[in-house]
Amino acid sequence: MILVTGSLAFDQIMNFPGRFCDAIMPDKIHMINLSFLTDSLSKNFGGTAGNIAYNLSLLEAKTAVLASSGKDFLAYKNFLDKVGVNTAYIKECADLFTANYFVVVDRRDNQIGGFYSGAMVKDKDLSINSVKEKINLVIISPTDPQAMINFAKQSKEKNIPYVFDPGMQLPRLSNNQLEQGIKNAEILIGNDYEMALIQKRLNLTAEQILKKVRILITTLAEKGSIINNKIKIGIAKPEKIIDPVGAGDAYRAGFTAGYLKGLDLETCGQIGATVACYAVEKKGTTAHSFTKKEFCDRFESNFGKKIEI
Repeated sequence: MILVTGSLAFDQIMNFPGRFCDAIMPDKIHMINLSFLTDSLSKNFGGTAGNIAYNLSLLEAKTAVLASSGKDFLAYKNFLDKVGVNTAYIKECADLFTANYFVVVDRRDNQIGGFYSGAMVKDKDLSINSVKEKINLVIISPTDPQAMINFAKQSKEKNIPYVFDPGMQLPRLSNNQLEQGIKNAEILIGNDYEMALIQKRLNLTAEQILKKVRILITTLAEKGSIINNKIKIGIAKPEKIIDPVGAGDAYRAGFTAGYLKGLDLETCGQIGATVACYAVEKKGTTAHSFTKKEFCDRFESNFGKKIEI
């Protein structure tokens, strides 16, 4: 079983038909006071743990989530239960709301947003030791920084391999915490900006980081990804790009699902790229879906080889 830790959140996305740059005066940036009239609003199930777990469920990988939610979580819980994600280890906090991400997106896909942590602050009180089933891999995705380090320590103590994905919490993780999370990780993953920041903060080269982990994955958005500084993975071509948000979490799910099946790293990366392809074709991070046959056909059409999942 794959245990996914990280945030559970509602993504509230508003679309602004204009451009932010037309409303922002560079010489007044120190005193911004703006409001954008948007023409659409969508409320989606999101958060790093929810996104990754949902995509793993599409690949029929046995998955559980260890995270905190609030008093408004019922609809999201029912959604995860329906697709086969084990929600037994999600702690529902009766006095808090589930985390929320409020974002305004302009016509160039620039974003201005705010994240309300809500029940996510309780993640630091959770423990991997509460999980009864056998855990084959833990995915530590962005949530409360102390919770991330706790999960890394607990995984190490129980000799469970883990994926360390510091992501948006990089600014809040101290250098010491960052080192703790990385040094015992099976897999370290981040985008090119995040990897550059890790190298700068820890004064390490990419080669030196690779000596600390078994697998180093750098995602490169529309340029694909690179594994262990040498295996280049191209993208799977989407039919259309509607919303790139969530593609990274989809990639993580695809890669780890392939990895636990013992597939080679290149194929794992290509599985990740194919799942990400589905994610960008829909608005919202958990709005896409596919059957096993649809997935295998798309994988073959993009990478020229057959696969079974």
